[in-house]
Amino acid sequence: MEKRILGNTNIEISPVGLGCMGLSHAFGTPLEKAEAADKIKAAYDMGYTFFDTAECYTGTNPDGTTAYNEDAVGQGIKGIRDKIVLATKCGVLHKGDHLEMDSRPETIRKSIEGSLKRLQTDYVDLYYQHRVDPNVEPEVVAETMAQLKKEGKIRAWGISCVEEDYLRRAHAVCPVSAVQNVYSVIDRDTERLFPVFEELGITLVAFTPLAKGFLSGRYSERPTFDHPEDNRSGRFQFSEEGFQYYQQALDLIRGIAEEKTASMAQVCLAWMIRKKPWIVPIPGTRSTERMMENLSSAYVDLTAEDIVKIDEALNRMNLADAAAKRMKKPEIVK
Repeated sequence: MEKRILGNTNIEISPVGLGCMGLSHAFGTPLEKAEAADKIKAAYDMGYTFFDTAECYTGTNPDGTTAYNEDAVGQGIKGIRDKIVLATKCGVLHKGDHLEMDSRPETIRKSIEGSLKRLQTDYVDLYYQHRVDPNVEPEVVAETMAQLKKEGKIRAWGISCVEEDYLRRAHAVCPVSAVQNVYSVIDRDTERLFPVFEELGITLVAFTPLAKGFLSGRYSERPTFDHPEDNRSGRFQFSEEGFQYYQQALDLIRGIAEEKTASMAQVCLAWMIRKKPWIVPIPGTRSTERMMENLSSAYVDLTAEDIVKIDEALNRMNLADAAAKRMKKPEIVK
């Protein structure tokens, strides 16, 4: 499988990464740590070499204890640490019904030490500022990341959910290798930043590339997600209005999937993989069958003409209004 290069580094990654969040955070009851670790090992055996987690990805076990995603990932990468690229994040705290951002240097340093311990490693390949902290200047964050690189605790750094001005200011101090933003066929707002990514040599790591499973086409009617720790329940795409709003987009992807003898999920992932050599989607799933399906999207034969055709059809649908509606929902961290 053809590898991709992570931003301005020499780090090679698989063209599809595994978003590990859902193994223990935001998708209902966390898997047992051993089971989650087995999923990660299975993904590696399939060909995944890029794994994404975060300090704040936690859930509640049936016995009331906290399930830390990094703990499961750490167990899952035992024996293969030097063969994979590991990404984690700092700077976000859960405070009941809202998020608190904290990117002070002392907090970042405390966070990296905690992550290294849970991940059972002495370095992280890609370390993200999980959300922009309005109280800390980007230059301060970048300088802290530069120091961590010099100390060998991280190999590269990135920013999640960032805009151009902040990105440029941070990059001027310590080159940013990756930006992790929402990107999918029904949420293309990040394309505004494509010229900046091209200019600075930054990889776009696309999260929720399948709109939390909506774009898989497996939901013929509005699903019910009633677990208190499942954040899909409040998403616009799963509302009655959302189902109607996106029907044209689903029909478009379904038709192309039939033409290419692929699944809808594979078409959605291949669309971004083929669009730019520096886009890497990180879909998440608990199903090893879905893992293989997602990774195999790298082999779907979408031509440049196919990409243009899809983009033109999506442009006519004017999906930006729905994207704005989704952003009004209370944010749950990915």
